[in-house]
Amino acid sequence: PTEPPSPQENGLDFQRLLDASTYKEMFRQDMIRWGEEKRNTDPGFFCRAAVEGALQPVWVVSDTRRLSDVEWFRDTYGDVVQTVRVVATEETRKRRNWVFVTGVDDAESECGLDQGVAFDWVITNDGDKVALGKQLEMLVQSIHRSL
Repeated sequence: PTEPPSPQENGLDFQRLLDASTYKEMFRQDMIRWGEEKRNTDPGFFCRAAVEGALQPVWVVSDTRRLSDVEWFRDTYGDVVQTVRVVATEETRKRRNWVFVTGVDDAESECGLDQGVAFDWVITNDGDKVALGKQLEMLVQSIHRSL
């Protein structure tokens, strides 16, 4: 199997792997395959890595991709877990240079949470900064009330 295209193991530019560039796309399928192999062996592998050493009263774990991730957090931390889904229309995503790639964008790593999760919060991010700010403020206020 292909090794993960991580900077540590393959000398890649980590920052460029975080954006929507062609650079990232060259390694994306290998990253997905490596991640799937890790999850098949240990479904909590990435979840534990995300919270390792976290001591703050509120954590934001961004970009979970699978139902098994959400289930791990709920099983481990119970009712304190708040799930947030950020959505944008396909038109907005295209304006942000997103292009659908068959075999990648329809894989579980990209759409594994499209069904089966009742999100506590759904935030719409279609470019209206005022509307986005209001939604985020409601979320932050809710978190403050729960502390």
